[in-house]
Amino acid sequence: MERMLATPADAEIILKLYELRTEPVMRQARAWMAGEWWPQTAEDFFAVASNPTDPHNAYFRQVTTYWEMAAALVLHGAVSADLFVDCNGEGFFLLAKLSHILVAIREQMPTFMNKTSEVVSRFSAASARYELVLKNIEARRKVMAAKQESKL
Repeated sequence: MERMLATPADAEIILKLYELRTEPVMRQARAWMAGEWWPQTAEDFFAVASNPTDPHNAYFRQVTTYWEMAAALVLHGAVSADLFVDCNGEGFFLLAKLSHILVAIREQMPTFMNKTSEVVSRFSAASARYELVLKNIEARRKVMAAKQESKL
């Protein structure tokens, strides 16, 4: 499929999405989601996602709804899919990070990260980016598991 040229309006949306990610609380939420939170099981996931008293629940909701909103902009044609994929990887990272428990998550939360998943399935550039990120996540999980094992 031939890539479509992005418009100046697409660029404005991408820049606005970037600006929103730099808000201080959003940065904290993203740092926690990307770096600190590595749920091993669906139970680990739901201990945060379904528990409004967990201090990280708001971070979880803020980050996942942000990336789902951004993916919806792509799906509805408000922003170029190619430009979005070129400029954003975190939503794909989060989807890949939870891929090992996604089926179990969706048993209780059927629409969880559906927009991001749809972007991956509809756009070849997104699929390629996701597959690369998924391989990196799998390698990182192996390293983390080896470190954990060596501590025992």
